[in-house]
Amino acid sequence: MSQTTKLIVGLGNPGAEYEHTRHNAGCWLLDALARQYGVTLSPESKFHGLAARARVSGGDVWLLQPMTFMNRSGGSIAALASFYKIAPADIIVLHDELDIPVGTAKIKIGGSTGGHNGLKDTQAKLGTDQFWRLRIGIDHPRHSSIPLQPVADYVLRAPKSNERELIDKAIDKAQDMMPDWLAGNFEKAMRELHQK
Repeated sequence: MSQTTKLIVGLGNPGAEYEHTRHNAGCWLLDALARQYGVTLSPESKFHGLAARARVSGGDVWLLQPMTFMNRSGGSIAALASFYKIAPADIIVLHDELDIPVGTAKIKIGGSTGGHNGLKDTQAKLGTDQFWRLRIGIDHPRHSSIPLQPVADYVLRAPKSNERELIDKAIDKAQDMMPDWLAGNFEKAMRELHQK
């Protein structure tokens, strides 16, 4: 594992009313990683979120869940990254993605925010798009049984039970890939995650 400190961020909205909504898929993966690494996320006021430090394969990894609303996530991420001198290329942001089928996860560095408000704010606060994104597919309402449902309503509702099962499978696959990402084996991580 490379010895630079890494930061894994799970995006979502704070509060019990949002906990099980599609927009919080990034938090679901972060919670799974916290359990896997044996750490508990605790309030860190200077980072405007819940955070924990883990030792994974001999390296330091910070886990962060901003406690700001989605469109203000970047301030929390930038605060922790700045404090611990974590470069954008050592940050991976876990988030829901409308343009990927439910049950699929994809990873990339840089590029468009795809209109995702959490990514927009993160890019603005970090001053670069060169951070990693792990995108958890939630599908688009135009592919659902109620295609005219506004996107904002769709992402702020809980997925159907069969969709949640598929999302959980994608989260399991993302967990399996994470050791390679942490070790800097990015091509292998991508291959693992993107294979059917």
